[in-house]
Amino acid sequence: MKCLFVLSTALLVLYLTSCANNAKINMQQQQQITAELTQITNLLRDSSFALNMAKNQEAAYYKAKDQPAPAFLPENERSGTVERGVTDEKIAANIAAFYALECAMGALMEQEGGTPLEWLNKIKTNQLDSSEVLLLNRFANATWKAGQPFRSLKRITRDNFISSVLLPEAEVKKDYDQVCAAADKLMEAMQHVKEAPKAEQLQKLKALLQSKSFAVEMAQHMEAAYYAAQQQAAPVFLKPGEDTATISKSAKEEKIATNIAGFYALECGLSYIATAQQKLPSVVLHSMVNESLDAKSKRLFERFANATWKAGQPFRGLDRITRDVFIPFDLLSKEEQEKDWVQVKAAAEKLLQSLAL
Repeated sequence: MKCLFVLSTALLVLYLTSCANNAKINMQQQQQITAELTQITNLLRDSSFALNMAKNQEAAYYKAKDQPAPAFLPENERSGTVERGVTDEKIAANIAAFYALECAMGALMEQEGGTPLEWLNKIKTNQLDSSEVLLLNRFANATWKAGQPFRSLKRITRDNFISSVLLPEAEVKKDYDQVCAAADKLMEAMQHVKEAPKAEQLQKLKALLQSKSFAVEMAQHMEAAYYAAQQQAAPVFLKPGEDTATISKSAKEEKIATNIAGFYALECGLSYIATAQQKLPSVVLHSMVNESLDAKSKRLFERFANATWKAGQPFRGLDRITRDVFIPFDLLSKEEQEKDWVQVKAAAEKLLQSLAL
């Protein structure tokens, strides 16, 4: 009996010691994750790094097409401007969460099955678990980030332009509120196909993505929802004359914004995996560069890239959402999906060089 007691005590000590060691390792892992995401945040907010990353991304795009990259900023464009419609700008600034919702739903359907309307209903009725909410939030943050340099490069230096892991809960809630608002509007627009199979629902989603009139409706709805969440009255969406007015934008900043979307996709994908799977960003980055990343994670990064690309298109002109490639990710050809991977992988290579992780 005495031997049994001694053995039991020894096993208990070993178990408690193991638990303590595991807790210490987990804490150290979390601290390292936070430290790496903080380093990435510093680069996110650096305008000179944004320029270098955008150059890198454009070069990767042309390399993938076996074409020589042109000068990133010809001398006549360095201080030049481009004219953009005020209406397009207003729509683009408010519609990002719709693109986040659409791409996140694709990821959820791939992982867990279901149809677009089944997932919209889960969002509306608060049936998502914490991991699903996390995914939606990261997509929302990615599309929001993609739009900021289009509005002004100075916006990337603001206090909330940081890794989602470092955001206060109030800011994270804003992302989720916007996704929920987009889900409400989208669900309403898709009601007549609620009993249809997934393929038919995706075709309806495609039609809504490419509809300029629906983009206006969605943007108005999203802005109203934002102000309602802040318990403020929403202003008039477009003031008299703004429907035909234009605004001058920096050609340099638009060039940066157009090419840097893959970096924001990478950053938000890393943030999601770090939180959901407790993986170090540096480990994920190395696996991306050496092509050892698992297929599931690769597809997820491609979806993030597609979301950030979509978020930038209406800033360049609302007509761009009517193009053949502005469709749900799962309806894209393999060739088009690979373009998203090229951009994310190029951003990973550049980020690793800059961080020396």
